[in-house]
Amino acid sequence: MKEITKDKLMVRIFDTRSEMGNHACETISAKIKELLEEKEFVNIVFAAAPSQNEFLTSLSKEDLDWSRINAFHMDEYVGVERSAPQLFGNYLKDILFSKVNFREVHYLNGDVDDLDQECQRYTDLLKQYPTDIVILGIGENTHLAFNDPHVADFNDPKTVKIVDLDEKNRNQQVDPNDKICFDTLEEVPTHAITLTIPAVFNVPFAYAIAPGKNKADAIYHTLNSPIQENYPSTILRTHPNAILYIDKDSAGKL
Repeated sequence: MKEITKDKLMVRIFDTRSEMGNHACETISAKIKELLEEKEFVNIVFAAAPSQNEFLTSLSKEDLDWSRINAFHMDEYVGVERSAPQLFGNYLKDILFSKVNFREVHYLNGDVDDLDQECQRYTDLLKQYPTDIVILGIGENTHLAFNDPHVADFNDPKTVKIVDLDEKNRNQQVDPNDKICFDTLEEVPTHAITLTIPAVFNVPFAYAIAPGKNKADAIYHTLNSPIQENYPSTILRTHPNAILYIDKDSAGKL
């Protein structure tokens, strides 16, 4: 592992995705145990993407008091049938939520008639269970959750909102060889429900996991571009307790 710091952001670089995922799991599991010593329950928001595979697989094997942990996820497609494997809630259920005994798991539902009501329902839950830990991915366009550059707002008054997805983001969701991705761009939804930037940033502990060559540009901008909404992930450099986990491929342009 190589460790660097950019502004307030600690960056840990690993040779392989497996090493990255295992180390992230060790660090985050230790933080969860520490918080469980202080609190009755711990509330965690999870990202859902292939970039999280190694970490979530390792986490599912950890000996934690899962019965005292509440789980949330940070975004979901609008208008996709609830059984579809591409839904982020279904991905998280398959890889983690069904494998351990969480106290509660709260899913976003983008297949409802009243999306504003769904945003309010999830907002109310997040207020009831303030997030202790957020585990993020970083999009190829530097989005956090589904806050693409054109809709990202560092001072967003909302906690959960409906957004349209930019083309680079939608292209990122296409991979015919991965069941949790779509086969063609035309199949990718144009809208999603997402936690806003403040909802995923104003959290005591933040961990971002972003391996792979397709993330190299995003990681370069995350660490080197001005901290602004054109590059949403740059805000991580201002977080007091954030760690970014990358591999040698995503670090390729540093």
